[in-house]
Amino acid sequence: MNADSRTLAVYDAKASEYAARFGSDRPDRHLQSFIDALPKGACVLDLGCGPGDAAAFMRAAGLAPDPVDGSAEMVRLANAHHAIRARLATFDEIDGVAIYDGIWANFSLLHAARGDVPGHLASLHRAMRPVGLFHIGMKTGTGEARDTLDRFYTYYSRDELLGLLGDAGFTVTSIEEGAERGLAGTLDPWIVMRAHA
Repeated sequence: MNADSRTLAVYDAKASEYAARFGSDRPDRHLQSFIDALPKGACVLDLGCGPGDAAAFMRAAGLAPDPVDGSAEMVRLANAHHAIRARLATFDEIDGVAIYDGIWANFSLLHAARGDVPGHLASLHRAMRPVGLFHIGMKTGTGEARDTLDRFYTYYSRDELLGLLGDAGFTVTSIEEGAERGLAGTLDPWIVMRAHA
């Protein structure tokens, strides 16, 4: 299945609001830790780059980011603000082999249908070089639903996500859970995992 058109429409309409609300002048601790774990010059896929801040922080730290997003307005904004060479691509268009030293999938794959996620994770694993570093952030819970902004979400338990990553060939090395208020204003529980290919 291709990206959910209603979800992309929300991001197109709210790209500037999103950038203003979640923008920062420094990487958060998850991104900083990810950057620190990679060698200079590492090629990193920023999957669902949004307004491009994470990719810009990666570039400033000496990495070589490849930022992609399914929202045309997010891609436009990323390039306007950071000249980061962001490009338009959906999850099912990631089809390279052994390209990336790292993949930053920070709360992007949660917009994919549950049945599509195993295939997406397998494609991402193929796209990574041996011992590549993978970061994934998802919202926890059960089922699939739309939020008050009409964005589509699939929710996962810790064990379900661990199983999916293992099936795709990843070895999980760290797990963190918490909660945060997102664009829709709700306080949502989340899980972040780091893994190696």
